[in-house]
Amino acid sequence: MLGEVLTATVTPFNGDGAVNIEGFKRLCTYLVDNGSDGVVVAGTTGEAPTLSDEERLQLFAAAVEAVGDRASVVAGTGTYSTAHSVHLTREAEALGVDGYLVVTPYYNKPPVRGVVAHFAAIANETDKPIIAYNIPQRVVLNLEPEALAQLAEIPNVQYVKQATTDPDQARRIVEEIGLTLYAGNDDLLVPFLEVGGKGGVFVFTHIVGPQVKELIGRFNNGDRDGARAIENDIQPVIEALAVTTNPIPVKAALNMLGHEVGGLRLPLVEATEDEQAAVRAGLERAGVFAAARA
Repeated sequence: MLGEVLTATVTPFNGDGAVNIEGFKRLCTYLVDNGSDGVVVAGTTGEAPTLSDEERLQLFAAAVEAVGDRASVVAGTGTYSTAHSVHLTREAEALGVDGYLVVTPYYNKPPVRGVVAHFAAIANETDKPIIAYNIPQRVVLNLEPEALAQLAEIPNVQYVKQATTDPDQARRIVEEIGLTLYAGNDDLLVPFLEVGGKGGVFVFTHIVGPQVKELIGRFNNGDRDGARAIENDIQPVIEALAVTTNPIPVKAALNMLGHEVGGLRLPLVEATEDEQAAVRAGLERAGVFAAARA
């Protein structure tokens, strides 16, 4: 298994907008030291749409170098072009990553048979596990259980990062299709654990990784009240990171906490003063600043 707690890692930038590889290595190390079983590199949170192929591959290699001996490195290689996705997967395979995050092709809106062929072509480049990323609010298409059942016939499509709230669909993924269910939004962790999910690909684990790891451990050990108590404690962080488009708030939060991940690339923009205030207030309510000082 790739892990219970995977963090969709931000991409740090220098002041001139270049990728900060050394800062990225430090961040990966910090995450793995603080609850993450693995890092997902060059996903939406990592600002993949504005990264060049060379930058993506540099980040994959940096993650493998920094934490590959003790954590999973999942490469975000999915795009809306099958040929491009195949190319990125082939190159990432040579770098020694542990798996791939492949989003449903966006914008061009292929039919299900096209989506299945897309995943099959990518899977042909590797025998390592693939996480199918279903996020209909961003890509227009929802991978219904019937479509996921077809993807599950591809041997190394083994996981679904499910970023839609439909509990019945989540339950069917576990009970009927047999794919490993990952929560694709921070607020879906406990609801998906309750229907048989195994963890998730998260953003808030940049901030509260140890608490999330403990939450999952308590849930798996039958302490559901304890798990829900932790969920309640970190709810202000979930709310803070939702004040505007991801990854704007999490980068603001990380910079507040001294991680120096830099700014964002257009068309993403810095958090406004009001958004920064909301992020800071959420971190304060969750006791994050006090924990960091300790």
